[in-house]
Amino acid sequence: MSGESGKGPLDLGAAELREALLAGEHTVVEVVEAHLARARERDGELSAFQFLDDERALARARELDAARAAGEPPGPLFGVPLALKANMCLAGVETNCGSRVLSGYRPPYTATFVERALAAGAVPLGITQMDEFAMGSSGENSAYGCPRNPWDPTRSAGGSSSGSAVAVAAGLCPISLGSDTGGSVRQPAAFCGIYGLKPTYGRVSRYGLVAFGSSLDQVSPFARNVRDLELVLETISGHDPRDSTSLPLPPFEPERPAELMRLAGLRVGVPSQYRGEGLDAEVGTVCDAALAQLESMGAELVPIELPSTEHAIPTYYVVATAEASSNLARYDGSLYGARVEGDGSLQGMFAATREAGFGEEVKRRILLGTYVLSAGYYEAWYGQALKVRTLLRRDFERAFESVDLVAGPTAPTGAFRLGEKTSDALEMYLSDVFTVPASLAGLPAVSLPAGFLPGDGGLPVGLQLIGPALAEARLLRVAAAFEAATDHHARRPRPLEAGGVA
Repeated sequence: MSGESGKGPLDLGAAELREALLAGEHTVVEVVEAHLARARERDGELSAFQFLDDERALARARELDAARAAGEPPGPLFGVPLALKANMCLAGVETNCGSRVLSGYRPPYTATFVERALAAGAVPLGITQMDEFAMGSSGENSAYGCPRNPWDPTRSAGGSSSGSAVAVAAGLCPISLGSDTGGSVRQPAAFCGIYGLKPTYGRVSRYGLVAFGSSLDQVSPFARNVRDLELVLETISGHDPRDSTSLPLPPFEPERPAELMRLAGLRVGVPSQYRGEGLDAEVGTVCDAALAQLESMGAELVPIELPSTEHAIPTYYVVATAEASSNLARYDGSLYGARVEGDGSLQGMFAATREAGFGEEVKRRILLGTYVLSAGYYEAWYGQALKVRTLLRRDFERAFESVDLVAGPTAPTGAFRLGEKTSDALEMYLSDVFTVPASLAGLPAVSLPAGFLPGDGGLPVGLQLIGPALAEARLLRVAAAFEAATDHHARRPRPLEAGGVA
């Protein structure tokens, strides 16, 4: 069936798709079949999914159609296809975190945020590829396959939530969930030309998200428009007593002012530290144009300083690796996933399992984290990193005394070529130089499509907006105003067989 609008289900965002379903323009089965067919057609080239769960998705679609026919009220995500990152627990479905060490692990429970999406009527299509244990900025650290950027399959889709970003950008599903620890949703969103939101730390429950950095990880949505980001955040947010870091707050409510296009009185801080060495000149030009667009809509651009930013990357790679060392100690072959017997002793089994199960980047970070937590080095490394983290947070607090939000490039470059940075870990880590500060400070941040590079086949560029704690409504209002005034979000990559971009 085609709707009155003439749009098929693959052309619609999540909110539009729900409206079309309620209007009887499509059935949930038709919607799910269409998205599964597109995924089967294109995912061989894109590798967004670890696996598509056709049987479960279609069974759920039939259940939702039957419930609707019986007069049951539809949820806010009724019939909307959804992709889940491979570190998110769905009972009975393999959750391997992109790692051989968790090969075959099927959790006995479902994550809170997944439960909430299911209760809202979403239909999980499958599990997406990711950098192993969310440790990576390119998607190349997975044991199960590397996603490819739909704008140019020779290039990275970012990381670590690369598969979830590709699935949305390529139209395999309208929304997806990733996790953002140091930029793992915002940077892939920028590389793939879509929206990615990292909520305030504690806004969304982490129960059922396999931990990397427990004081940093945050479940985060991808979408092709701001309305859908708001819809997903409304659905998955809210207090959860099963997560001790969950904020005691009700679900998020969006802000819809009467004059959405006007940003009069909005003060946008532009840090000099986000314009320094390492920023690609063409990326800077695109972001300058996006800031000028905000200014033309009534915003005031205010130069600000965030002096501790220069220490953000080393601070992050002490704090995050220390927490990774602690969190990943449980994967030794005794309780979860794969086991390698080794020399027959218990310690031999632990060592052999970890040697075979963990990839090189994960081993590197575990070693770094173990070192900075070790006796004699703890205060010099981890203790100092916590102090610098406090300085970063105070920088933002001072900035927000005079500005409403902070803006700058999401990433210092456009999507780089696969293999380009794998031999230089530091260069790869610097891909997150603009996203890590908000993560360390626990602040909400959104990456929105800001334009396209003039060369390199017109690759997308993301603009990052950072707000004070719990200011997601403000960020998304500004993102929605920018979306309404531009058409960057509407440009989509062509199917790969057609070559190039639209």
